[in-house]
Amino acid sequence: MRSTFWHHLTDTSSWESYYDNLVEFQEPAEEVPGRLSWTAKQDGTPAERLDVLHSWLVEDLPGGRVRILTQETQIGEPAAQLARQIPNPMLNGHQAWLDGLVRAASGRAR
Repeated sequence: MRSTFWHHLTDTSSWESYYDNLVEFQEPAEEVPGRLSWTAKQDGTPAERLDVLHSWLVEDLPGGRVRILTQETQIGEPAAQLARQIPNPMLNGHQAWLDGLVRAASGRAR
């Protein structure tokens, strides 16, 4: 059971079969960048509500290079509070995710 669960979690191509918040999934192909987007919502009082869209674009470039673009939009008071913090934990968290992804893709350990 655990390996089946893990497979569905890590194989994003299967997300659309069970995850309603998947906005877009396109595997990369020749001359076509890979795209992945999902949404998240948090209900509650006006001070707790949050609406999030997170997107990735992964594109092969000449010379064995890869361009990774990630964008996130957040609407709600919790997001506004995060945006006012210095250093910004959301920006730093996304940069750490990208840095880790580059290390993993290049076969380097932490």
